Amino acid sequence: MFVAALVLAIVVVGGITRLTESGVSITEWKPVSGVLPPLTEAQWQAEFAAYRQTPQYIEINGPAGMTLATYKFIFFWEWVHRLLARGIGLAFALPLAWFWLKGRIPPGYKPRLLALLALGGLQGAAGWWMVKSGISHDVKVSHLRLATHLGIALFTLGGLVWTALDLRALSRGQRRSRLTGLGALALAVLALQLVIGAFVAGLRAGTAAGGGWFSPDAWPLMQGRLIPAGIDWSGGFWRAAMHDPFLLHFLHRWWAWLVVAVLVVVGRRLRAANERSASIAIHSAFGTQILLGIATVYSGVSLWIAVLHQLVGALLLASTVWGAHILGRRV
Repeated sequence: MFVAALVLAIVVVGGITRLTESGVSITEWKPVSGVLPPLTEAQWQAEFAAYRQTPQYIEINGPAGMTLATYKFIFFWEWVHRLLARGIGLAFALPLAWFWLKGRIPPGYKPRLLALLALGGLQGAAGWWMVKSGISHDVKVSHLRLATHLGIALFTLGGLVWTALDLRALSRGQRRSRLTGLGALALAVLALQLVIGAFVAGLRAGTAAGGGWFSPDAWPLMQGRLIPAGIDWSGGFWRAAMHDPFLLHFLHRWWAWLVVAVLVVVGRRLRAANERSASIAIHSAFGTQILLGIATVYSGVSLWIAVLHQLVGALLLASTVWGAHILGRRV
């Protein structure tokens, strides 16, 4: 659960990194020496010189007059993001090694714990793969790679929470839970919503509806219409669904209501099973998430509202995993 909390923290920092366009500020991956930020003026100038070779600087920040002080701000968030990632790896790997050597890991859990550790390593590799797309190819990182990076983080979060709940059940003499029916459906529809949300973030599609507090033209409408103008259908539906910011924003806001409908059913099933706490957690999370999503649109993607939207999305996943675990079949 502690490592899951750290994953929530890195999701928040990752959201800030994306929204401040900080992701490509560090142009190299240095697993050991990269722990320390530049400490001298010469080191800062060298990092800034490397960043000035990126498309983001050449096409956007350079013409805007970026200074070294401004560069240090975006460098800070990317450095914190990478430092926290290293910390999460150690926070999981060191206790795992200790309990392994002490023979304290229950039978059947070693493969799962190793898989979670491997997911952490995969997440780091996916992060660098994502950053590389913004260093050499475009002014921003690939939204497909960003969705992969975030998706692995959220899948890891779900795995951590599920495993923690299984271990907690084991400590009470209960059997493990296996994902079934309604829980699987809830996680599937929520997972698709989170992937679409990552596409929206990567394509900067949050402003596709326009802005303005409490403007019906921004929400529930988009640009004053139910279906927004500007969707590029020339490549067919699937290409538009993967790359068009207007269509993805439209899908993100309306698929959310299907997710809500499924989660309401989950909540009712949990209440019927006398698991009121899990039901309240799920309802609170999706209610807050909807309000934050609307506020994000109204505000024109305000940094802190958008970051909270991403954080609550991760909390919604964790609470849904909790509910699905309760509804699962004991094996």
